[in-house]
Amino acid sequence: MDKKREEQLNETLMLFYFAYRTFTNEPDRILEEHGIQRLHHRILFFVARTPNISVHELLKTLEVSKQALHAPMRQLIEMGYITSEPAEYDRRVRELCLTEKGQKLERQLSNVQRGKMNAIFETMGPDSEETWKQVMKKIIDNEKDE
Repeated sequence: MDKKREEQLNETLMLFYFAYRTFTNEPDRILEEHGIQRLHHRILFFVARTPNISVHELLKTLEVSKQALHAPMRQLIEMGYITSEPAEYDRRVRELCLTEKGQKLERQLSNVQRGKMNAIFETMGPDSEETWKQVMKKIIDNEKDE
């Protein structure tokens, strides 16, 4: 890779970093008000998208260890944001659902980010969202290929 291309990619990486920081800034502030962190947000987000998700499936989705998930999950349950109940099909399996309080917080956090994304895509034009999704999917696919 030549020096010019390396500099171009460094600029892209910097933009990616600063965009992510801006994208998470407001949700991080909201999380701080509730005494929780970004992993808690990720848990809330994916439990909201997959009601009755098992703890095992959530671990796979988030790609974190049981140890990493244990404390934040316990906090969310104790704070009344998530319920953890035995599955009807197998009492050994724990299924997770958001409580009404959890749904409210998850909506508040995700609405901030959905609003930002929607405004950007509306400004950038109809093809921008699809192009952005393709880039994100390529980043994910590259990780799987490594």
